[in-house]
Amino acid sequence: MRWMETERLALVATFRQADPDAPTLCEGWTVRTLLGHLVQREHNPWARMLDTTARPVPGQERRLGALVATARTAAGYEALVQQFAAGTGPLNPMTWLGDGGQLLEYVVHHEDVRRGTGNKDPRTLPAGQLDALWKNLPLMARFTYRRCPVGVSIASPGRGTTAVHRAPSGRRPAAVVLAGDPVEVALCVSGRQRAANIEVTGSPENTAAFHAWAAGK
Repeated sequence: MRWMETERLALVATFRQADPDAPTLCEGWTVRTLLGHLVQREHNPWARMLDTTARPVPGQERRLGALVATARTAAGYEALVQQFAAGTGPLNPMTWLGDGGQLLEYVVHHEDVRRGTGNKDPRTLPAGQLDALWKNLPLMARFTYRRCPVGVSIASPGRGTTAVHRAPSGRRPAAVVLAGDPVEVALCVSGRQRAANIEVTGSPENTAAFHAWAAGK
């Protein structure tokens, strides 16, 4: 079993235990909305693309809203959970993405649900799953920090340090290091730094510049 499927099963259990109307780390989205997003992403990507193109206020996406409306009752919510739990078939392109395209999505959204009410307690995940997650983080981090005014590296105990963005001069070494468990680094890299158990180190000037830039994104 791929790690994405392990994480899907864990996320399904969390969806069933959570209050569907509870907030998540995704601005404007409840647990119910986030569940709908995952189903829409995997089974109706065109609707997701149209919603994104329209640039709606978060929580007011027209097509996603219509899907979420089907889950207003307990039975409807469970039906949507079951649809997500069933996964994607062999002809669905999302299946082809494997851990490289799905694991990070599932882990981050799992924490969106868990930490939406302020809980920052980390889960204990298998070392293999954390290694697979770490493998996929540099690409996302390079995209996230491509316009950061200071250089950035990511680090995790036992997994080393990886430079993901050079300082604008192109000559200086990375100015700040974002360190933590792979899940915490994933939250930071995906724009959820306030909910992450992360340590940012570097000179006072450079860390201040990083935090100011991150707060304004």
